Amino acid sequence: MTDAKTNVSTDRRKLIQASAAGAAALFGGFGLNPLIASAMAKEAGRSEKPLKAAFSNAGLQATWCAQGKQAAEYWGKLFNVDVTWFDGQLDAVKQRAAIDDMASQKWDFVAIQAFGIGTLTAPVNKMIDAGIPVIDMDTLIAPLDTINVHTFLAPDNEFMGASVTQALVNAINGEGTITMTQGALGHTGAQGRAKGFHSVVSKFPKIQVLDEEPADWDVTKVARIWETLLTKYPKIDAAFFHNDDMALAAYKVMQAKGRTETKIGGVDAMPPAIKAVQDGQMYATVRNPSCRIHGGAIIAGVSAVANGAKTGTDIPKNIVTDGPVVTKPNADGMLWMEGQFLI
Repeated sequence: MTDAKTNVSTDRRKLIQASAAGAAALFGGFGLNPLIASAMAKEAGRSEKPLKAAFSNAGLQATWCAQGKQAAEYWGKLFNVDVTWFDGQLDAVKQRAAIDDMASQKWDFVAIQAFGIGTLTAPVNKMIDAGIPVIDMDTLIAPLDTINVHTFLAPDNEFMGASVTQALVNAINGEGTITMTQGALGHTGAQGRAKGFHSVVSKFPKIQVLDEEPADWDVTKVARIWETLLTKYPKIDAAFFHNDDMALAAYKVMQAKGRTETKIGGVDAMPPAIKAVQDGQMYATVRNPSCRIHGGAIIAGVSAVANGAKTGTDIPKNIVTDGPVVTKPNADGMLWMEGQFLI
């Protein structure tokens, strides 16, 4: 019996070692190695029967959301979950209609990133009352003490806002002018990022905040805002954006006007922004780990359905999923991790 157990243990180690060596090919979107994928997923609690899950995030126009969809579908294949998508379209009313539709159907579990807090409470509660585990992603559907979600997977948005703002403040030596282009004001992530921004700039009396207008994650609105800002202000030393898409949209306007001296910081650390950091077009970004959040939602849902995991006992109600600030020294590694849907 001892030899048999040893052989099983040795075989398992070999499979895991093989999975590590083949990680790039496995996760890179060129197809799965069935043996390794099966071994990894079984170790992590893969469902033996196919599960049906519904997902929604704020809007697939946003690159962070699009990457999250890819990650959810990838991890869904590993864990035997068929993922159906309900696009929020960066519009609270449209997302509400989509979630009402979702709530009229049967699912093993669902995962949702709300465009705005409080906009989806009724249909989400309908699903919870029907016994469907609901995983909340990135922004609060409702305050956690008022809604019985299975778990909430999100970064510390205040930390993200503060860390990038601090990097920008350091870059301009603690004095000068700065702007903040916000996301949707009803989005709890945007609220946290703004709070982090203010927590830093309030400590520097020689810094003047020129503008804090929200652009609702909409790159077209960003372009209009920055056309006005660059006309109005002859010197803008630094600019903080609540996501990378908005930061890069503003950079295009700055570039067209020959105003690329502004130090730019964003949030999400999406591949185009990381490359912009490497090229010196952006100063810094911070990783909001879309892959970890959406992939984690798959694992949490499977655990609830297949293994009976309970909130507060087997899984925390609130899981912080922070990623690092990304600057040139760690940019290559972050790109690789995202390519494997790991962060």
